[in-house]
Amino acid sequence: MDYEKFFADHISALKKEGRYRVFADLERKVGFFPKAFNHRDGEIKEITVWCSNDYLGMGQRPETLTAMHEAIDQCGAGAGGTRNISGTNHYHVLLEQELADLHQKESALLFGAGWVANHTTLSTLGALLPGCVIVSDAKNHNSMIEGIRHSRAEKKIFKHNDVDDLDRFLSEIDPKLPKLVAFESVYSMDGDIAPIAEICDVAEKHNAMTFLDEVHAVGMYGQHGAGVAEREGLMDRITIIQGTLAKAFGVVGGYIAGSSAMCDFVRSNGSGFIFSTSMPPAVAAGALASVRYLKKHNEIREQHQERAATLKARLNNAGIPVMPSVSHIVPVFVGDPVLCKQASDDLMIKHDIYVQPINFPTVDRGTERLRFTPTPLHSDADMDHLVSALKEVWGRLGLKLAA
Repeated sequence: MDYEKFFADHISALKKEGRYRVFADLERKVGFFPKAFNHRDGEIKEITVWCSNDYLGMGQRPETLTAMHEAIDQCGAGAGGTRNISGTNHYHVLLEQELADLHQKESALLFGAGWVANHTTLSTLGALLPGCVIVSDAKNHNSMIEGIRHSRAEKKIFKHNDVDDLDRFLSEIDPKLPKLVAFESVYSMDGDIAPIAEICDVAEKHNAMTFLDEVHAVGMYGQHGAGVAEREGLMDRITIIQGTLAKAFGVVGGYIAGSSAMCDFVRSNGSGFIFSTSMPPAVAAGALASVRYLKKHNEIREQHQERAATLKARLNNAGIPVMPSVSHIVPVFVGDPVLCKQASDDLMIKHDIYVQPINFPTVDRGTERLRFTPTPLHSDADMDHLVSALKEVWGRLGLKLAA
């Protein structure tokens, strides 16, 4: 077999489909967000970032940076190994305690990434709970899907946010078997939110555990930033809450929160935890400072929601086809992978606006889109520039406007 030809042909096919991913070479500057510098074609251009998951700009806040600097000076760069072999730092312990308090749970457990938290927890529970059946929402994230697959547990996939379909599946499972319902709060590509209370009603009816991914909600919803479950007063009804430190909290890492016994079970059996080097102390310290800050500053969340609502209204008024969203996510429909990539390229090259195209397999074919994530730091002037640029690109490419 000609291996190099196989690789090259595959990449060529991706490019023809418009699904080839190109990384923008960006240089973030402290105090400058959402502006950044884009290195391209031997030049450096100032651009505005419209697709960052650093939703609140906490990755550049002085409180986060100061804590990281102090931890580097105090503890050095790395953690020293896995958590079991010299890699547990006091900052890890403090951060786990803070996250458990945030979600009003007995315990929390840190991972190197949210992907690893999902994959490890679901694969461990599914593999070791005797006869466990995992019932998963149809639009769950790749990390959840892969964790469920890796567990080799029996799985059922219910229609997205459809509690009747969930109830049907759970009704068909032997009542004696352990069951786990896995779903998200905010679905980041469409911007919709799960009916958490109704899902809990059905799960409790069938004695099933609940696993809630709050990755796109922690920091941004609830009085203290614990997520949608906090906003709706439902944290006590969720068995396991999973979150990230890489989005609204502005650093990197993932975690789960739940009972002490459950967290200890995953800690003791999850290979993704046991065999992974722990996060650097400075990262844990930065995340700790960010979590503590956002717990006390709900006004940042209020500003964030105002910016998202304002952008949706501005785009709608301009005829730009904003897809329905009840969250901070602002998806704009394109419906063609090649044109979606072209629109993204034109916005960057002609208008110095950075927003990535979202194509298959992240979303279904025919639903390609641009996904905007306004932050409290995007100004009215930034929105003026964006709306003007989108109207120009839409007109030139012949893209459909909203009816």
